[in-house]
Amino acid sequence: MSRGTDETEGKESLPPAYAAGLAALGRATLQTLDALEVGQRRVLPGRIESMRERLGPLAQRLATALSEFRNLRVPDGLESFHAELADAAAAGLTAVTLIVEPSSPEQRVPRFLRSMREHCRAQELLYPLRGALPPFARYFVESAFHDRLADLDPEPPDGMSVGLHRARAGSERDGRGGFSLYVPEHLDPGGSAPLVVALHGGFGSGRDFLWTWLREARGRGFLLLAPTSQKNTWALESPALETRRLHSMLKYVCEHWPVDRRQILLTGLSDGATFTLLAGLGPDSPFTALAPVSGVLHPANFANGNLGRAHGRRIYLVHGALDWMFPVELARMARDALDEAGADLTYREIADLSHAYPREENGRILTWFDPALALA
Repeated sequence: MSRGTDETEGKESLPPAYAAGLAALGRATLQTLDALEVGQRRVLPGRIESMRERLGPLAQRLATALSEFRNLRVPDGLESFHAELADAAAAGLTAVTLIVEPSSPEQRVPRFLRSMREHCRAQELLYPLRGALPPFARYFVESAFHDRLADLDPEPPDGMSVGLHRARAGSERDGRGGFSLYVPEHLDPGGSAPLVVALHGGFGSGRDFLWTWLREARGRGFLLLAPTSQKNTWALESPALETRRLHSMLKYVCEHWPVDRRQILLTGLSDGATFTLLAGLGPDSPFTALAPVSGVLHPANFANGNLGRAHGRRIYLVHGALDWMFPVELARMARDALDEAGADLTYREIADLSHAYPREENGRILTWFDPALALA
């Protein structure tokens, strides 16, 4: 994986105009990505329009910084870095522009979903550049690790491939049926580490959903597997084939990287959460804990024996009180059914959450899953 590190070390030696343009673009890009993440977490369908006023100034600032950066004279040796950063910033600009530009009411939700995908693409393009400037590196890890950035990117270990990996993704970002995998760069090849398997929501992809968990994986040191469903969403009506694929992916990762098989968490959002319970409670499930977010307990669980297998299973169920797709009453019914089945259940109902992913919940989920992953 391209690390984008050496060519910008010694930033103080850059021409002043280039250093200023680089700093301005980096700052504007990160501010925009942060604001989009906050907006995605808090928006309701009827309030997408309200994001425009908050994001408008950031969009203008990023557009100006990107234009000026592209017109700078590029120092020798920085051509590749310059182009890669401009591409990442351009993806961020596309993401924010999809929100702030006027659109018809029927286009607002599709544009919002496209914005989310471009937000992920911007992160994907920016990640290899994290060694160029400390703010880039800090963006991709929790604040508790900001004073340990060098420790997170040591020399690659012998005999083990680290960083970002993809299988069967092809050239298309939304290639179906593959997976994305993140292996922390500082992972000890002689030990073993927990694995989080994260399932995207409907019309999503593992390549994008990976970024929902990468920040925590990078610092806390667990492996992260993000599969992509074969079709636009998980096969909720006939889950057997999809479940076998999931088990096959898991087997592959365990054979090639040092996974602690006693610590494998299956989690997911929306349809991914619904499938988490279908697959995670199935016979011969390899998952040691389940954390569905904003999903439902599919009726098939009552007919296929899953509720009987829920006895003693560790489940962390998260739902938003403002969920507009799966009303919170459905989550409460799932809570009661799982509790009656004897599951070792933790239920979290978040008052201000709609049908979105609560990134701030990752830390609580990880501490519940494996106390060794808790921040000191």
